[in-house]
Amino acid sequence: MDKNELKARSKFLSYLLRHKPDVLELTMDAQGWVAIDEIIEKSERPITREQIEEIVVSNTKRRFAISANGQKIRANQGHSIPIDLGLPACRPPEILFHGTVANNVEVIRAEGLTRQSRHHVHLSPDAETARQVGMRHGKPVVLVVEAGQMHTNGHVFLLPENGVWLCD
Repeated sequence: MDKNELKARSKFLSYLLRHKPDVLELTMDAQGWVAIDEIIEKSERPITREQIEEIVVSNTKRRFAISANGQKIRANQGHSIPIDLGLPACRPPEILFHGTVANNVEVIRAEGLTRQSRHHVHLSPDAETARQVGMRHGKPVVLVVEAGQMHTNGHVFLLPENGVWLCD
């Protein structure tokens, strides 16, 4: 599969698994898992198990996970639909980073970081990753988040397999 096709299919999988499984009438469990065979069967554009596995393995942001038995797939984070990722709460590092665009900074300073339509705010373990996240939509700004203090104050942090910290 060429890079453009891989990217297009990865975006479609993200759309299905994070936001709209009902587009293909997929059966998603409470943890966000969907049978790979069901995606193959119901997809309007032909896709194979090998292509899905290639998308999972080649995605540098590790957006997807395949179940231990190899039968199901889910998005690691970024859902706008109700999902319980089943992740245990854990202590974050003292400092994490949030990448955004310059246009959002004034609102963030006034209202704080909010999850908006998603389940969690996404935080990066390093400033460079946060900068890359912010670059997607304009001039990037990296905010320093005192995650250790937040944890002490009762905020819950989760850490999926892809290393993106999640917090309400």
